[in-house]
Amino acid sequence: MDNERLTVLVSGQVQGVGFRFYVQRNALDLGLTGYAENLGDGRVEVVAEGVRSELEYLLVKLKNGPSHAVVSNMDVSWGKATGLEGFYTY
Repeated sequence: MDNERLTVLVSGQVQGVGFRFYVQRNALDLGLTGYAENLGDGRVEVVAEGVRSELEYLLVKLKNGPSHAVVSNMDVSWGKATGLEGFYTY
């Protein structure tokens, strides 16, 4: 089974609330690679690679977010994995 790439632009109250570290912890638990990065416009970009079923589960976790986050929108796109290693926050 080929790995896929999930890219999500998460809008809402998602900076300064531990969102990136929440994403990192969940992604690592699911065996995914990639990164979560704060963007200048207040959104968080999440790029994750792995098995589709695990990526779909990460989407559910992103929508819920950590306790102090409020997710108002998620712009989701899918693609082919490029071989990212580890899972980082920026």
